[in-house]
Amino acid sequence: MAGQQPPSVQPVSPVRAAESLRVELERHGIVADVHDGYGLAVVSIWTGLTVWSDGLVFWWRTGSWDARRRRPVYAYHDVRDLERTARRVAFRFTQLRKEGPPSGLIGKHAS
Repeated sequence: MAGQQPPSVQPVSPVRAAESLRVELERHGIVADVHDGYGLAVVSIWTGLTVWSDGLVFWWRTGSWDARRRRPVYAYHDVRDLERTARRVAFRFTQLRKEGPPSGLIGKHAS
């Protein structure tokens, strides 16, 4: 129907979204921590892999670089699709682990 607005999406609590992602990542064998503040939540997963949420979407660095804009490229996914978000994050996690072990203190606790 022309001119009809799509239904608005109500955000969930960023911490609730992040905690739900943490639980979904556990199903992939990935241990993560959730932190919050300033209206956002962060899921800390691995060196170079942090997922943020504002209650509407999750976003994280892909590892690519946009030379034209001179900034990192980010992936994002809707918080309502936890399963697919977790699969995408797990894929990035696997890529980072293949690139090499983290250094120092992190390496001791990553096993």
